[in-house]
Amino acid sequence: AGIVASRRAKGPVATVAIERMEFLSPIHLRDLISVYAEVDRVGRTSMAIRIEVIASRNGGEEQVNVTNGLFTFVAIDEEARPRPIDQPPV
Repeated sequence: AGIVASRRAKGPVATVAIERMEFLSPIHLRDLISVYAEVDRVGRTSMAIRIEVIASRNGGEEQVNVTNGLFTFVAIDEEARPRPIDQPPV
């Protein structure tokens, strides 16, 4: 989530909240884990990033959603103060 937020903000970000985090199923020892993250919404200085974690089991025969969540990040400047996030053209 932090990588996606940093790319969208075009610079450093700080995690300010985890609005939701659900653990839906355990991760097993031999699971192959994939983490997907996308920008859910963008404000003036903050953004919400939605994550989903999928476990691939039994040699890829089974896909299980094990975790999902919604994280809030704030774009920060070199003095760790909030800074505006550039908005993409409409």
